[in-house]
Amino acid sequence: MRFSDETEARLERLMAGCPPGNKRSALVPMLLFIQDEVGAVTPEVVQEVCSRLEVSPLEVEEVVSYYSMLRRQPAGRYHLQICTNISCMLVGGAELFEHACRKLGIGHRGVTEDGLFSLEEVECIGACCWAPALIVNYDYHHNVTPEAFDRLIEQLRRHDSSSGER
Repeated sequence: MRFSDETEARLERLMAGCPPGNKRSALVPMLLFIQDEVGAVTPEVVQEVCSRLEVSPLEVEEVVSYYSMLRRQPAGRYHLQICTNISCMLVGGAELFEHACRKLGIGHRGVTEDGLFSLEEVECIGACCWAPALIVNYDYHHNVTPEAFDRLIEQLRRHDSSSGER
C-alpha cells in the first residue's frame, strides 16, 4: 500500500525517530497519519502497518480498539468532537452535544448522509478554561453556545460548497 508523498515522508521521519530495535513505538502516530489520509483504519491499513513495523495484526488491533481517536469507519469531511467531560458539562457541554445531534440529524459516531459531517461525544480535549469546547478536525472552538454551533455549521457548509471540494 502506497500513500501520498506527504504521508510517506511523514512516515519515513517517524520511523527515523524510533529508538533502535523499537519500531513499535511508532504504532499510534503511524495509524493516525494513515487514518488522516485514508479516512479509517481498514484491514488493508492494519496489514500495511504490520509489515512496516514488524508487529502482529493482534498488536495493531489492540491499539485500534483501545484508542477512541482511531476509527474503523471513515468520518465526515468535518469531524466534530464535542467534549462532555466535567468542565464542559458544567457549562452546557451535554446540551451542546444534544443540540448538535438534533441539528445534524445524527448521533454519537454518526455521519451525515452527504458525508460532510460526523459527530462524536468525547472526554476531555484539554480546553477546560474555555468550556464548552469542540474540535472540528484539528481546530479548537471555545465557549461554544448552540447559536455559535449553528453559525459554525453554516460556515462550514458555505466553505465546502464554495471550495468545490468533494
